[in-house]
Order: sequence, then C-alpha cells, then structure tokens
Amino acid sequence: MKRYERLRQIRRMDPYEDASEIYRLASAYEFPWDFARALELALYRTYAVPSIGRLLARTEEFTDRAQKRYDDTALLLDAVVEHGFGSEQGRTAIRRINQMHRAYDITNDDMRYVLCTFVVIPKRWIDAYGWRRLSRHETVASAVHHRTLGRHMGIKDVPASYEEFEACLDAYEEAHFAWDEEARRVADGTLDLMASWYPGALAPLLRTGTLALLDEPLLRAFRYTPPSATSRAIVRRAVRLRGRAVRLMPPRRAPHHARQNREIKGYPDGYRLAELGTHPTPGVRGCPVRRIGASAAE
Repeated sequence: MKRYERLRQIRRMDPYEDASEIYRLASAYEFPWDFARALELALYRTYAVPSIGRLLARTEEFTDRAQKRYDDTALLLDAVVEHGFGSEQGRTAIRRINQMHRAYDITNDDMRYVLCTFVVIPKRWIDAYGWRRLSRHETVASAVHHRTLGRHMGIKDVPASYEEFEACLDAYEEAHFAWDEEARRVADGTLDLMASWYPGALAPLLRTGTLALLDEPLLRAFRYTPPSATSRAIVRRAVRLRGRAVRLMPPRRAPHHARQNREIKGYPDGYRLAELGTHPTPGVRGCPVRRIGASAAE
C-alpha cells in the first residue's frame, strides 16, 4: 500500500452514507496519534467554560481520579468509533455516557459545545501538525458522525455541517471562556496527569511544551503565564516536523484505537465497557438531575 492509497479509498466513499467508516479510517489508520492529542486538547478546552470546569472540579474526577477519568472518556468514545453505533459495544458505550451525564445539571448548550470540540479541534490540529491536511471527505464525515453521536446523546440543535460546528464553537468560546478557580484546578490536574506519563525529570519541560500548544484565549482563561515566543516556536516546529517524518513512513496497515494508547494505564487486566466511568447518584454534590433530551441509546 502506498502512502496516499487510503486517502484515495476515502475519496471514493460517500461522506454522508459512509461517515462513520471514513471517520474510523481517518482516526485509526491515517492520524491515530494526532486524533489522540487533538481530543486531549478538545477536552482540555472545555474546562475554560466555567460551568463545565466547576462541575468537573466538584465531581473530583479530574483532580483526584484523573487517570481513570481520562481512560474511561477515551475508551467509551472510541468504542463507538471502533465498533459502530449499531453494535453492542457502541450501544453500551453510549448508554454509559448518557447514564453519567443524566446525573448532573448539564445544559444542552454546554453539551453541544463539547460535541463541537470533537469535530473542530481535530481538524485544526491535523491541518496544522498532521502529515497531511484533513480532506473534505474526512471533514464532512466527522461532522456527520458527531451529529449522529449528538442525536444518540439527546443533544438538541446539533450543527448540520462542519462550518456550523466551527461557528458554534467559536461563538461559545468568545461568550463563555472566563477565569474560574475551580476550573483552573481541573486544568492543573490534567497537566499533572500528562506529565505523569513520562519520567519525572521531564515534567517541567512537558508542562511548558503543552502550554506552548495552547492559544491565547485558553491561556487567558486559565491565567497561565504564556510561554516565550521562542518556546512556542520550538515546540510547534517540533510537532510539525513529526508530521513531516510520518509522511515519509509506510502507511499504517493495522488500525490503532484508543485502547492501544500507551497513555491508557488504568486497566492492565482489561475492562468491561458497561463498568467504565462514574456511577453517580442523581443529585450528588449539589448537581440536580436535568434531562437534556431523550436518548436513542436508552
């Protein structure tokens, strides 16, 4: 198989009818490392919306149990990608996601914003740092796949196209990004988690490198001291060079899913999808139940 052969395969597919399969090919074959990093950044951005950051702080999931929360989020979302919406695994994953969300007071607007990050941030990351830019077929397929995910999660008024997802994300961040002390604790806890994946001596360097990849609105919302222009240029150039090196490598012949990521550390003996995530009692920690919509996965 030649380097661009899978892209040619994707372009022969229908980005609407074959959306989830195209998304799987892109995320598991073409850009597995990039999707993993982009989705980490996508989730990280959501903390800068105070209503989201405060909720995560009060559940203590990203402060006291950060590794488990990271693992469970990645594994549940990727089970849908790997196995499909109609599979037993996909239905189980969505059911678990919905059970967790229903226990807390989460607005539809916040849920829709989080969904937007899953569509927009990977495209922006890959276009900037990937071994090639995301094709139009892949971009449309991602929007369609996540629109379907939103429907299964009962989210209302989900954007209909990539452009609408992007506009929704940008408008929501402009209106809602703000400083919040509890949200900053979640952001710090996540940075500590990422640093824990590597030898301790590298922790300060990894923290600086991560901050160098964040944009100004996100740094301002968390009140992080911006890295120097030199640090930012070095880090971003290094990630771009990694993409160029991947372009010269043979294409991946076997899929790589989230469960294979070295960052997933909480289940060395395996796991059951139905047991992942939290099992909160509705109303716990001052979070009353609010249904955001009926779920097709229930």
